[in-house]
Amino acid sequence: MRVEAAEAAASPGSPRWNEVRPETALADVMGGVSRREIRCLDHGFVALVDAMPRLVPQGQTADAAIVQAARVSYGQGTKKVNEDKGLIRYLLRHRHTTPFEMVEFKFHVAMPIFIARQWIRHRTANVNEYSGRYSVMPDRFYRPTVEQVRRQSRSNRQGGDELFVHAGATEAELKTAEAFVKFLEDSEAMYQRYLSLTEQGVSREMARMGLPVSLYTEWYWKCDLHNILRFLSLRMDAHAQEEIRVYARAMHDLIQPIVPVTVEAWKDYELESVRLSRLEIEALRDAARGGAGDLASENAREREEWIAKRRSLGL
Repeated sequence: MRVEAAEAAASPGSPRWNEVRPETALADVMGGVSRREIRCLDHGFVALVDAMPRLVPQGQTADAAIVQAARVSYGQGTKKVNEDKGLIRYLLRHRHTTPFEMVEFKFHVAMPIFIARQWIRHRTANVNEYSGRYSVMPDRFYRPTVEQVRRQSRSNRQGGDELFVHAGATEAELKTAEAFVKFLEDSEAMYQRYLSLTEQGVSREMARMGLPVSLYTEWYWKCDLHNILRFLSLRMDAHAQEEIRVYARAMHDLIQPIVPVTVEAWKDYELESVRLSRLEIEALRDAARGGAGDLASENAREREEWIAKRRSLGL
């Protein structure tokens, strides 16, 4: 390690500092590019535009920053005992989240407004969105195909599941799906009236009121890794709306090569794991003793979820 004195500026009384040169060559976690982009839906995208750390020792990934932060707590001696991968897995397994906040990613995202309104519920990021007060909104709308139209779920009030268009679909089902797509087409026609009114002098901040939530917006979204993983846990889940899952999968694909050890551990302990409540553990114990293993709950949804968990565990 080389430490050199330097001056901030050639003016009297300017501060001085020590410069520390890296012991080994550094590599850019984004491979020297300024942007990596994945297209989403019809007009959308998720683009990774920056990361912290951006430079890591050659041969390492940004996972190294997590290890570095964690070992501040334990002292240098820990490095001889725990391998980096083992330490990251330990931290995730035991929910020691602070070291994962030392890694950050900044994204540029274009998505329909209805997705943005779900997304913004994750309040742990820094966000700056395209403003319809200052600029005319672009003529971009999300329109699913007839084959993508879903019917309301019977078990989930906030979601849709089965498709209207399927093998053996009735004529009424096909007409309903077509009617919905036509409904979106009609709402998109409001854009020309919006544009005309802004040209006649109506303020942009008011004219935008008539635009539908299928209109695309854009923002820059910067977030630490801990909260990104929380976002992905919820939005890659099968219960999330399919359209936002497309964006979550794209985000996952962009960060995975940069923090591969962390993403692997997160999948093992969070995304693809099964959590058991006290009642579920008691039901498992009952089954082990030869009982039915039913959940001792009066809540129908809890019982349904327990049945699904048993099925996933092969019980």
